[in-house]
Amino acid sequence: MTHVIATDAEAIETAAHLAAKFAREAALRDAERILPRAELDELSESGLLAITVPRSHGGAEVSARTLGEVIRLLSAADSSIGQIPQNHFFFVEVLKENGTPEQRDFFYAELLAGRRFGNALAEKGTQHALAFATRLQPQPDGSYVLTGTKNYSTGALFADWIPVFALDPEDRLTAAFLPHDAPGLTVVDDWDGIGQRTTASGTVRLEHVPVPADRVVPHHLTFERPEVFGAFGQYIHAAVDTGIARAALEEGGELIRTIARPWGESGADRASDEPLVIQKFGELSLLVRSAEALLDRAGGAIDAAREAPADEDLAAEASLAVTAARAQADTAALTVASDVFALIGTRSVTGGLGLDRHWRNARTHTLHDPRRWKIQHLGNHALNGVNPPANGIV
Repeated sequence: MTHVIATDAEAIETAAHLAAKFAREAALRDAERILPRAELDELSESGLLAITVPRSHGGAEVSARTLGEVIRLLSAADSSIGQIPQNHFFFVEVLKENGTPEQRDFFYAELLAGRRFGNALAEKGTQHALAFATRLQPQPDGSYVLTGTKNYSTGALFADWIPVFALDPEDRLTAAFLPHDAPGLTVVDDWDGIGQRTTASGTVRLEHVPVPADRVVPHHLTFERPEVFGAFGQYIHAAVDTGIARAALEEGGELIRTIARPWGESGADRASDEPLVIQKFGELSLLVRSAEALLDRAGGAIDAAREAPADEDLAAEASLAVTAARAQADTAALTVASDVFALIGTRSVTGGLGLDRHWRNARTHTLHDPRRWKIQHLGNHALNGVNPPANGIV
């Protein structure tokens, strides 16, 4: 039976316990691409995937700050497992923003029972990432059908429900919630990225899939008012990258202490006592600590904005805080995961260690959207007072 977590503290404690367990075979799962089905079942049974369900519906309704820490802990253990729930929690927010009372009642009960959301968002053939070709085609009885192809569908292979972004007949963005076994829906495990190898971020094919009208949520309404929805989604991504950075730092440090040799000119008996190694490792530690601090601050900014949903200034500050956290997490994950090799030496590149997975995971996950635009928005606000756009990705 699925457990129901009651408090923020219980959520973090549960995540820490599972993270320690998941970390033990993370390198093996990456090396042999063993999909984490059993681990995701444990996540569901633990109640962690229902922690953002509102208290009014029996959930813990944890703070954004707590959710960020949960994702960071899981990602430090295995960043594929940390990333898979990103879209799950994203679509819980979609329901909170614009779901009907009946939709919320139904899906919150599903979440508390351990059901999982996947995603079918991105499309390869459109002009850019914010454009969609998939459309809801209206039927005489008021329902719809969906036809199209979605890519990078992280979590869909493991999901009970697969929400799909599609345009309605008025070209407005909607989210259609489909059961994984809907007629005409096929999930293809064709993800072959160099990193995040076990997210199963493959293809979802939609061939005249029937969609009842009561499974469609008007997502476009989110962006017609002050919102932190976009910041929330980016915040979880930042937590994944921050977890990767911490994992690379800690695993790299362990290898420096255990297998690295000092440089002959240093006079040190151990690599971990070599002054230049200590200095460089301190710089890497600073990057990780900065990312963790900015992540925590971003979670607090989202929580503050949620307390005053009509306050445009608080919504803008949440977006800026998340933008900073995302940019710093990008830098920390890529830099630390790369530079620890030089501190360990040639032994670090042997395949059996699996140290390279942290860089591959960081390089893959940080490509979701460009860091250069995070810096652009930060600079434009600091210099010209221009708030980030309400486009769902800032």
